[in-house]
Amino acid sequence: MKKLFVIALALAAVAAFAPFASAGKVIRVGDDYFIKPGGGTATVSKNSTVKWTNVGRSAHTVTVVSGPVKFNKAPLLKGTSYSRKMTRTGTYRLVCRYHSGQRMTLKVQ
Repeated sequence: MKKLFVIALALAAVAAFAPFASAGKVIRVGDDYFIKPGGGTATVSKNSTVKWTNVGRSAHTVTVVSGPVKFNKAPLLKGTSYSRKMTRTGTYRLVCRYHSGQRMTLKVQ
């Protein structure tokens, strides 16, 4: 019985701290912008998860054109999200390949 109590207590502790373990950043992808019109910069800690959510009407891409690691998510359809754990520090420059002026900077520290 004592062993069962200890297991239950451990599971409760994991559940209580789970939201903190997955801390990250949500980036809104709208029609022709990341974060805000004209671009923007987001800063996250190493090993955090960044989630790009398409809140616009059009499909987009999340494409790294320069940075420690390159990746490309295409297409990011209306109402969908793409998440990536950022494991390498540095400055990432991202664009949408479908919309020439759509860009952002992501700093991983």
